[in-house]
Amino acid sequence: MEKKPFVTKEQIEEIVKTYPTPFHIYDEKGIRENARKLKQAFAWNKGFKEYFAVKATPNPFLLKILKEEGCGADCSSLTELMLSDTVGFSGQEIMFSSNVTPEADFRLARELNAIINFDDLTHIDYFKGIAPFAETMCCRYNPGGDFTLNNAIMDTPRDAKYGMTKEQMKIAFAKLKEYGVKHFGIHAFLASNTTDNGYYPKLASILFRLAVELKEELDVHIAFINLSGGVGIAYRPEQSDNDIFVIGEGVRQAYEEILVPAGMDDVAIFTELGRFMLAPYGHLVTKAIHEKHIWKEYIGVDACAANLMRPAMYKAYHHITVLGKEDLPCDQVYDVTGGLCENNDKFAVDRALPKIDIGDYLVIHDAGAHGFAMGYNYNGKLRSAELLLKEDGSLQQIRRAETPEDYFATLDLAAFKTTEETGEADEKDATMPKDRIILKLIAKQ
Repeated sequence: MEKKPFVTKEQIEEIVKTYPTPFHIYDEKGIRENARKLKQAFAWNKGFKEYFAVKATPNPFLLKILKEEGCGADCSSLTELMLSDTVGFSGQEIMFSSNVTPEADFRLARELNAIINFDDLTHIDYFKGIAPFAETMCCRYNPGGDFTLNNAIMDTPRDAKYGMTKEQMKIAFAKLKEYGVKHFGIHAFLASNTTDNGYYPKLASILFRLAVELKEELDVHIAFINLSGGVGIAYRPEQSDNDIFVIGEGVRQAYEEILVPAGMDDVAIFTELGRFMLAPYGHLVTKAIHEKHIWKEYIGVDACAANLMRPAMYKAYHHITVLGKEDLPCDQVYDVTGGLCENNDKFAVDRALPKIDIGDYLVIHDAGAHGFAMGYNYNGKLRSAELLLKEDGSLQQIRRAETPEDYFATLDLAAFKTTEETGEADEKDATMPKDRIILKLIAKQ
């Protein structure tokens, strides 16, 4: 089944009059509808809450939409905490799940009264020297071994740097109880981007059984179980999407079979989805600016891996639509590349597409999560704008594109004098941007 963009060629041709490519664009209507489906799928659990993984798409305008839909914020760093606080998330609307955590991050999380999720046993005594313990705290579990589903290895927790062993969880809960914690959470992330509806139910079963064991052995109150992320999306058109209602029902059945008989029917279910919440509702829009005919056929676009890192970093598939040519046969084979000085800067390799002409606009699908967020400035490439297609059809810029001035802003140039001060400007300098004048002076030192 072909993936369909949520924007048309005509819309993009109008948008680029104000916002040149490349840019990321998000679909508010799709985001809201998806958030409501998730909430409905877990409506059977009175305490259910989705804590959106801020790292996936850290933009306050998008966070505000999700907050309006009842979501919380899952943060993993100081700046993500600051961003969530600015948007209006407060107290237990914030889950702080980090690792190798600096003191300042823990301190701010506690000041915001966020739910802190300890990744390691040693972090508990480290935290003791930073701030008082809250009544509700959480620990992250790593069962080790391989995580299998339907006799297939989904991932290998034993190789992951996250979480504690079962014995460490017991020690951690005992310590926290001693330090005054009254309500406990259990968290785990065992596989990434799964497209099997059985992932969450199986993970839930593992955590529910652990919860019963911890409750009975340590006499603690398990307040919530956080299934974290891992529910993926269908990046390829031939893949089937996860059915969140089937997933929610599978978790409900495990809940009824394991927790309810143990008298634990007050346990809330939390999720920390990022990719599932936003990836399908974001496109990277780029323009074909070059073609090359050597040993292969290449189309060069004005975006690059600095705008969407996943294909270069993971060899990940992202579907591509050539706008206006959706109904034409895919009878050409291209590598679609960016302009970085890296041979892995390719959005597609040996991809069958319609004939692409210079000036065509390409939509790179499923870039709404782990897209802009993973951007960088290698080769001096500048991060693109982010745009929001609102429910009423209007467009809002929610992040402007970077400029050379932004790129140079963190350089300490106080020691370098301007050309006006030194009198060294020549005729060419008169029309040269200030940033280039400053850099020209640096070169003379």
